[in-house]
Amino acid sequence: MAYDFLIIGSGIAGLYTALLARELGSVLILTKGSLEECNTKYAQGGIAAPLGRGDSPGLHFQDTMAAGAGLSDPDMVRLLVTEAADRIADLTKFGITFDSLEGEVALAREAAHSLPRILHVGGDATGESIERTLSRLSRARATILENRLALEIEVAGGRARGVKCLNLETGGVEKYEARFIILATGGAGRLFSITTNPEIATGNGVALAYEAGAEVMDMEFFQFHPTALHLPGARPFLISEAVRGEGGVLRNNKGHAFMQDYSPEGDMTARDIVTRSIVEEMKKTGASNVFLDVTHLPAVHITARFPSIYRFCLEHGLDITRQPIPISPAAHYMIGGVRTNSWGETNISGLFAAGETMCTGVHGANRLASNSLLEVLVFAKRIIQRSREVLQGTPPLPWPHQDETCTLPYRETSSSGLLSVSRLQKLMWQDVGIIRSRESLLRAVDSLAAWHGTLPSAADQAKAELRHMVLVGRLMAEAAWLREESRGAHFRTDFPSPSPSWQRHLVFRKNEEEEEKDD
Repeated sequence: MAYDFLIIGSGIAGLYTALLARELGSVLILTKGSLEECNTKYAQGGIAAPLGRGDSPGLHFQDTMAAGAGLSDPDMVRLLVTEAADRIADLTKFGITFDSLEGEVALAREAAHSLPRILHVGGDATGESIERTLSRLSRARATILENRLALEIEVAGGRARGVKCLNLETGGVEKYEARFIILATGGAGRLFSITTNPEIATGNGVALAYEAGAEVMDMEFFQFHPTALHLPGARPFLISEAVRGEGGVLRNNKGHAFMQDYSPEGDMTARDIVTRSIVEEMKKTGASNVFLDVTHLPAVHITARFPSIYRFCLEHGLDITRQPIPISPAAHYMIGGVRTNSWGETNISGLFAAGETMCTGVHGANRLASNSLLEVLVFAKRIIQRSREVLQGTPPLPWPHQDETCTLPYRETSSSGLLSVSRLQKLMWQDVGIIRSRESLLRAVDSLAAWHGTLPSAADQAKAELRHMVLVGRLMAEAAWLREESRGAHFRTDFPSPSPSWQRHLVFRKNEEEEEKDD
């Protein structure tokens, strides 16, 4: 069966794109779980937009560029901040009501933002609220097939033509064709043993794109959120950065507020610095966690501003208005992804990427808090604008030049033992995690190369997902191995400082030998 648009993924990127695409033709959404299960629903932080008094796209641009540690693409960032207000207006047209205070939209501040500019819905339930609204609208306007795991993007004549997927209910393989295919599969936090991401975040979109011949960029930059709940019996539940924005203080197990020891900005410094500072503080004190303290703030303000966090912690016996929150870092956001131009196009005609799966260059080496949902809105809109132009006969745009394209190297490897998801996650957390080194990355690239060579294509969910996870993990590890410096979210003990010679992007693309082997 053929459609005008085929969208893989059901987070805000997939659903928002689908709703816009419906104006141009038929839309099919494929999702490997239920429509509502995605990373978006766990997004507490909100959406950044320069709407407040004294704020401007120029200031938002400066903050984003500073956070990106020299790798944010200025043209992409300029698009992000100048189109932000219009995209927020689009969400309100879909029925999204942002929190307000005294008749004006309420804006919060998060780390590395110079001014309050974060919009929320339902306090700390922004992602879930938006997802619920978009899901309801999408069910009425698009064809939705749940429990479908994409196995392959079919390319013919240099153009993406369709998708082969596994029906997880029947076990059968199905094929769907489309004029435009949009990858919106979210992130890859499940590659790590400790993560804020749901089970579905296994990097499928990046793996599918790479295997089809698309370019993948900046995979060495993976953001670890500094404050995830660290409590026996509880999953690593995200404690929003906005908690520190409202006055929360990080303390070690002796009660010392330690962030001023690491940065003059203290608790409100950039995420990568906070994360590594917490790791160092835990090492110093021999503790498995530190604490985020909000007990000095009015209890009524905490319960109103962070209802989801308050309820979740209370369900696990912790009253955050009276007790500090035990926290430690967790894998959170994939900064790299499928390389796109400013219209969401990949180097394969007809194939687009959106949301966390895409890499526009906006985030550089370190994502500025709450820019991710904004990136979804801005570039999803541009995907549909570009699709309209293509339908009207506009010629293809030249693909942005890349000086250097990497391929996954052949490595002489011996067996790395029996592969399992848990073993892969442990390897990635220990060797390709927050603190990296020559030794750890060498272990990782050797093990991942050995595992990668033993995984044939298979129409089985567990095997297909494991294949995708190993491939994405290998792309991350190889990129981290190549980048001999520390920059943003990528930190190596053997190269602890940034290097001007590395102010460039690493782009991977499948070579012809790999393609022939798969064929």
